[in-house]
Amino acid sequence: MLPDKDGPSGGGGVQDGPRTEDPSVTLFREYLRLKTVHPEPDYDAALRFLERMAEELGLPIKKVEVCPGRVVAIITWVGSRPELKSVVLNSHTDVVPVYEEHWKYDPFAAVKDADGNIYGRGSQDMKCVTIQYIEAIRRLKAAGKRFSRTIHLTFVPDEEVGGHKGMETFVKLPEFHKLNIGFALDEGLANPTNAYTVFYGERNPWWITVHCPGSPGHGSRFVENTAAEKLVSVFRKLNTSECFTLGDVTTVNMTMVKGGVAYNVVPAEMDVSFDLRIPPTDNLQEFEEKIKAWCKEAGEDVTYDFAQKHMDQNFTCTEESDPWWHAFSSTCKAMNMTVKKEIFPAATDSRFIREEGLPAIGFSPMNLTPILLHDHNEYLNEQVFLRGIQVYERLVPALASVPPLSGEE
Repeated sequence: MLPDKDGPSGGGGVQDGPRTEDPSVTLFREYLRLKTVHPEPDYDAALRFLERMAEELGLPIKKVEVCPGRVVAIITWVGSRPELKSVVLNSHTDVVPVYEEHWKYDPFAAVKDADGNIYGRGSQDMKCVTIQYIEAIRRLKAAGKRFSRTIHLTFVPDEEVGGHKGMETFVKLPEFHKLNIGFALDEGLANPTNAYTVFYGERNPWWITVHCPGSPGHGSRFVENTAAEKLVSVFRKLNTSECFTLGDVTTVNMTMVKGGVAYNVVPAEMDVSFDLRIPPTDNLQEFEEKIKAWCKEAGEDVTYDFAQKHMDQNFTCTEESDPWWHAFSSTCKAMNMTVKKEIFPAATDSRFIREEGLPAIGFSPMNLTPILLHDHNEYLNEQVFLRGIQVYERLVPALASVPPLSGEE
């Protein structure tokens, strides 16, 4: 365990005890301590926790093994009109790895400092939202509420590694389609300002590796047609400002280079990998044709393949005429919340839901909070967390009470 250091205020110290702590915060900190961290997430611990939550809520839980060792858990609150399309509250149970030496506190101790900041991997992404869902449902049930539409809380694995053994597989299974989904909420991002960011679409992640064969030789000679020359040619094309600008919200990062066996041996092949994030407004087919042309320019034998390639160009409607969006936005307005609509810069499980033709909004109620997902010293203030529960206490009833739509009566 890492030693406790001074809090961000200078000598503030930490608050480890639950003496005067809201029970919802205590539960959040308990969940943060579960090491559902890659590369070996403890999903069994998460499932035991969720089973306990379902028991406390008095609601049934169903487990669907979508791949060996990868289970989607579903807690269901049946509505008074279960034939209507349902509302899904989705969250993922896994978190990304940490570099402990860069953290103020043990990233799995859920330390709370003197300012109420709760440090832990997953505090923003997205264990906070999981507990906010659960606590909102707990409060609504305790108040004797029930709504016309069924509410499903889905907890999925492997979002942080692309979702292939999680939501991507789940949406193809009959168990997903039996949920009869009308609308879904999933994760968003913090916002450092007083506004709340809402995401209605996502950039497409393309993880591509370019293979550059070339002439080998001794490092002391002038060797032509080398793998490195071709690699540099591709790299320059992929980084030209004419194709990638922040204004276009398309980004490209070279993430891996592989090749070579010794200092004095010109390699026979080199590979270079890129992480591309392309907005759904771009023509994705034309974009791939450009990549093909750039590889051919570098050399006839230069090839590429995808580790991940998404072609999702679906948006969720954010017009007030849409009943789902109207329920969401009008509730936010009633709470004096400023909402900022954006395309999500990275990728979440929402893309798989949208690919099924279903509306999904990415939203994490974290304003006045720096964006720290995947970063060192990820934290969320307890007051922001508690305010988020209140937000869902209003949003969930609004969404679950959307009047029957065309074709539902």
